Amino acid sequence: MVKKIVKDEFFLKQKSEPATKADQQVAIDLLDTLKANEAGCVGLAANMIGVKKCVIAVNMGFMNVAMFNPVIVSKKGEYEAEEGCLSLTGTRKTTRYEEIEVEYFDINWKKQCHKFSGWVAEIIQHEIDHCNGIII
Repeated sequence: MVKKIVKDEFFLKQKSEPATKADQQVAIDLLDTLKANEAGCVGLAANMIGVKKCVIAVNMGFMNVAMFNPVIVSKKGEYEAEEGCLSLTGTRKTTRYEEIEVEYFDINWKKQCHKFSGWVAEIIQHEIDHCNGIII
C-alpha cells in the first residue's frame, strides 16, 4: 500500500527498532511507496512512512530492493555529497563512502552480504542513516 511521506523531523530523528519477520508488510509498503514516488525518489526508510523499524527500500537501477536490519560492515573512499530527501526540503552536504559492504536480511528473510559502490552505495548510506535517526 502506498503510504504518506512523514516530514516530522522530531519523529525522523528517533532511532528505529530492529525489524522482525513480522514486518514483511512494512517492506511491501516501502516498495509500493518507492514505486509511486520514483519520479523524485530513489530510496526510502520505514520511518519515512511512519514506522520506526529498521527496513529500507533502495532503487538498484534495474529494480527496487528491500533490506531488513541493514548494517554497513566496511566502507572506503570517503567523499562529500550533496543530497536531497523526500522528507525534507532542499539539499544538504554530508559525508559518504564510495564503496560499502552491507549485511542485511532480504525480503525472504535470508541473510545477505553484498558490496555496493557509487550511486547505489550513497542511497543505502542515506537510508541506513534514517534508521539510525540521522537526517541530512
